[in-house]
Amino acid sequence: MSTMAIPSLCLFLLFSLFIGQAVVQLEASHHVFQNLETSQPVSESEPYRTGYHFQPRKNWMNDPNGPMIYRGIYHLFYQYNPKGAVWGNIVWAHSTSTDLVNWTPHEVAIYPSQKSDINGCWSGSTTMLPPGRPAILYTGIDPNNKQVQNLAVPKNLSDPFLTEWVKSPRNPLMAPTVINQINSSSFRDPSTAWLGPDKIWRVIVGSQINHKGLAILYRSKNFVNWTEAKHPLYSLEGTGMWECPDFYPVATESVHGINTSKVGSSIKHVLKVSLDDTQHDHYTIGKYDIFTDKYAPDEGQTQSESGLRYDYGKFYASKTFFDNVKHRRILWGWINESSSQEHNIKKGWSGLQAIPRKIWLARSGKQLIQWPIVEIEKLRINPVHFPSKILEAGSVVEVKGITASQADVEVSFKIPKFEKVEVLDPSWTNPQLLCSQKGASVKGALGPFGLLVLSSKSLEEYTAVFFRIFKDHEKYVVLMCSDQSRSSLDATNDKTTYGAFLPVDPVHKKLSLRSLIDHSIVESFGGGGKACITARVYPTLAIDDAAHLYAFNYGTEKINIASLRAWSMKKAHVN
Repeated sequence: MSTMAIPSLCLFLLFSLFIGQAVVQLEASHHVFQNLETSQPVSESEPYRTGYHFQPRKNWMNDPNGPMIYRGIYHLFYQYNPKGAVWGNIVWAHSTSTDLVNWTPHEVAIYPSQKSDINGCWSGSTTMLPPGRPAILYTGIDPNNKQVQNLAVPKNLSDPFLTEWVKSPRNPLMAPTVINQINSSSFRDPSTAWLGPDKIWRVIVGSQINHKGLAILYRSKNFVNWTEAKHPLYSLEGTGMWECPDFYPVATESVHGINTSKVGSSIKHVLKVSLDDTQHDHYTIGKYDIFTDKYAPDEGQTQSESGLRYDYGKFYASKTFFDNVKHRRILWGWINESSSQEHNIKKGWSGLQAIPRKIWLARSGKQLIQWPIVEIEKLRINPVHFPSKILEAGSVVEVKGITASQADVEVSFKIPKFEKVEVLDPSWTNPQLLCSQKGASVKGALGPFGLLVLSSKSLEEYTAVFFRIFKDHEKYVVLMCSDQSRSSLDATNDKTTYGAFLPVDPVHKKLSLRSLIDHSIVESFGGGGKACITARVYPTLAIDDAAHLYAFNYGTEKINIASLRAWSMKKAHVN
């Protein structure tokens, strides 16, 4: 297809508006993939389709890209295959919202149209240039399947929905070279850029050399001409390819989010990378030196598989943005399927997004806290409240009065006695392995206790989200698990059990659990968001009105339910 013609004067004015120090023409993105969606119908009553999570009407979706707020409108771009329910033909799809809950789809924002992206428009980020002009940096795949970095900007700044984007003819702006020794298949996913005190922009790109993970640093005065720094922002041996890097500041004395370019004495920085080897998102908290452009994790923190994770279940390729209207940082994450590719093709879709989460630094300064955005609570209806209740050993209590397949549940537990608590074996250092060995059916003293969600009436199927408590010398250790081993009678599904150690003192604090249940996804938040576990499950019996919700205690010691509140959730208007 031919390039859309734009008068040279308009191009001059357009680019001058965005990039004040450079005068460069832009070309429009073709609509190469216009109307190429599969014709296979998707049933709205399909039992595993979610009611209030973000997903396109059909086909494949993966990484969230370039989330932002512009003129009071939230924007989410995402990796999308307009031709089917498997990965391929990747473009940037686009939806907007006024509340982060209900979403309106728009035409695909970025399509292959240049030599620098003709084989795909892969992940990237949006940066707000002063005084609030969005610019997208994204990875393009060129004719030689080399990964390069490109620029696109809105065609019309007066359009709050930003439905048309144009690309720089100078693309690619960043490319791997023989000199920097970067493999052309390991150079992708530019982060949101930040502006230093010297008025120079910085951005990082994920990469690896000889299995050393790299956050390659580039600098630019005008957002067009980028120069690679002599050293990466940070790197670590043995961690493999770093995908979707995210680098942002967090306040040490407030739960409010701050602008990505903010620096100061009451600020720490977070580096998140998605480890391609394990498909997990890991982050560290540390110090960013604005003079040397180097990042150093705090003592005890590591960017490796043994380090901190946003989510200890299915959660990958995440991206944050600063919501300058409500002064918060919002986290998005892609949740892939646990069913077979054949099943995904049959149902006509694959992938969804986790509920957006507000994210901030814990008081300890040693980890991040995550919590579902408050806007999701407006979907709550038909509240159910349990008064304080004792869960005897081996007991199961049904939570009635809600739609258990589409619900929001908050429960807190109080431990009356600790005398018979199990001793933590020194070799039990892997929480996921420990949860798989001591699942919901394995009795302990204090645990397992928690929730049985998406459960059949007679408990042939359920997903168990629960706690178990151990004694480790003079302190207690809380294990949080999401056990999918009995989540479905369909043996073809991935039914991995997930786990995390929850940094909460059960002697002085109640153990709280919140689970967002939505047909085929269960997002669970322990300890007020100190540990998060997301699961994809596909029950064969516990579907729609046949799903049940239970509180349970399979331990040998009684547990107190301090409080339990549950709501049915209305269906959101999503695409």
